[in-house]
Amino acid sequence: MGSHLCDLLLGEGHEVVAVDNFVTGSASNVAHLGGRSGFSLVEADVCDGLRVDGPVDFVLHFASPASPDDFKRIPIEVMRAGSIGTENALELALARGASFMLASTSEVYGDPAISPQPESYWGNVNPIGPRSCYDEAKRYGEALTMSYRRARGVDTKIVRFFNTYGPRMRLDDGRVVPNFIKQALTGKPLTVYGDGKQTRSFGYVADIVRGVYLLMQSDCWEPVNLGTQEERTILEFAVAVLKATGRDNPIVHLEAAKDDPKQRRPDTTRAETVLGWKPSTSLDEGLRRTIEYFQAQLVGSA
Repeated sequence: MGSHLCDLLLGEGHEVVAVDNFVTGSASNVAHLGGRSGFSLVEADVCDGLRVDGPVDFVLHFASPASPDDFKRIPIEVMRAGSIGTENALELALARGASFMLASTSEVYGDPAISPQPESYWGNVNPIGPRSCYDEAKRYGEALTMSYRRARGVDTKIVRFFNTYGPRMRLDDGRVVPNFIKQALTGKPLTVYGDGKQTRSFGYVADIVRGVYLLMQSDCWEPVNLGTQEERTILEFAVAVLKATGRDNPIVHLEAAKDDPKQRRPDTTRAETVLGWKPSTSLDEGLRRTIEYFQAQLVGSA
């Protein structure tokens, strides 16, 4: 998502310093920006502090692994990015008199007991489960962001993303969109965890970063959900991927993942009324663009 945000900000005439430690990100995602005026890429870990020369108007903290596979592989790094990393990013904003935005997540709602989920919902999170390194780090990050706002006067924004997808995702990301697309394109069965009746709301990345930009320009300090109202079961999504790829791979069921949310659908009333934002990319169109990207990646890696 960060690379798409860089594209948008540069297109709007801003100068951008992108920071990544490449634990999950890839420099290839911004290779097309190399040498472009107003853009620089710094390889660094937000947990080690942030040092940026010159004036800073906005600090956008989007750094965190976000896949269930990452939660198993590097849970401590995930927690550090959401805690120490958030504090360092807030300290940079405070020192430079900059505005700050935290990239939060629908995971703060856990396995929700209500649907759709409004920003006022406090969530249903297992604090010691396998997803807790991400869920609780983001919840802590939100609390820390609000503490800096109240105690130190930092101008803050919080955005909660719902299942964002699109080009530049990792082939081995482990989340459902790249999993299904890669499996479909390589002739493997599509693996559904549990009965597949759990739902997700898939938001295309171009729509989501446009919402981020509108939030940056707004006076809204309360959390804002960004996602689509187009809720699909995982089984329905598997069928959509097969249709979009023109494949007929079998769908197989595996044991349900622990603490896997049964339902995800954002209440986007705040984004619509405060930002004037609505997604405009259909799932069919978003999948087409994403599949084209993955096809090119698979050819390049062959």
